[in-house]
Amino acid sequence: MPGTTLSIPTPDGSSDAFAAFPDGGGTHPGVLLYPDAFGPRPVLWNMARQLAGHGYYVLVPNVFYRHRPAPVFDLPEHVTAENRPALFGQIMPLIEAHTAERALSDAAAYLDFLTAQREVGDGPVATIGYCMGAVLAMRTATAHPDRVAAVAGFHPGALVTDGPDSPHRQIPDLTAKVHLGLAENDMTPEAITEISQAFDAAGVGYSCEIYPGTVHGFTMSDTDAFDEAGSRRHWERLLALLGSTLR
Repeated sequence: MPGTTLSIPTPDGSSDAFAAFPDGGGTHPGVLLYPDAFGPRPVLWNMARQLAGHGYYVLVPNVFYRHRPAPVFDLPEHVTAENRPALFGQIMPLIEAHTAERALSDAAAYLDFLTAQREVGDGPVATIGYCMGAVLAMRTATAHPDRVAAVAGFHPGALVTDGPDSPHRQIPDLTAKVHLGLAENDMTPEAITEISQAFDAAGVGYSCEIYPGTVHGFTMSDTDAFDEAGSRRHWERLLALLGSTLR
């Protein structure tokens, strides 16, 4: 699939981004894909191309653009349990600096940019994310219920917290259909119950599924968390969600 690098105007400057879309012209449903904590990098761009091959325009923003263009971190070719702690020493300050306020400001800019592309058709879009990106996808969807028809989050970050800005507290504003694909230890049973009750109360369609035998990060083939069966299930669930909401 064709891919291109882009620059997205935001209130705080300019966010670099990658976009993939089907060849051959025409318009396609838009998908905003938020990366995991390691940021945009070849594995995410390849996933965007794979999704574009199913008929979508996929935009992958660099949510850490305030610090450095993508790839943001000097990652090894393969992230292992041994090098992960040192990497997170670099990554966590950037995650902590990416507040809910910054995320929402960026989300509006990303949606405006995505829907303005000539290859993107009219109608609502989907927001999807991995790890911390799942949190950003949910924040985007709850802040823009008239623009987002589907949300998918895989091995998500903290969707249920004690904070007043916890993503699950914004679910009453949600209208999108949701799928959450969890690794076995991503969320406690209590957190799953709490977010499920929030979805039920909002009256939205959702599924929240634990993928057997997986650990956090199971979709990312450049890490030792990758699980082939979990990744395959993630694609099946994602494509079914998008096909039922954006077509």
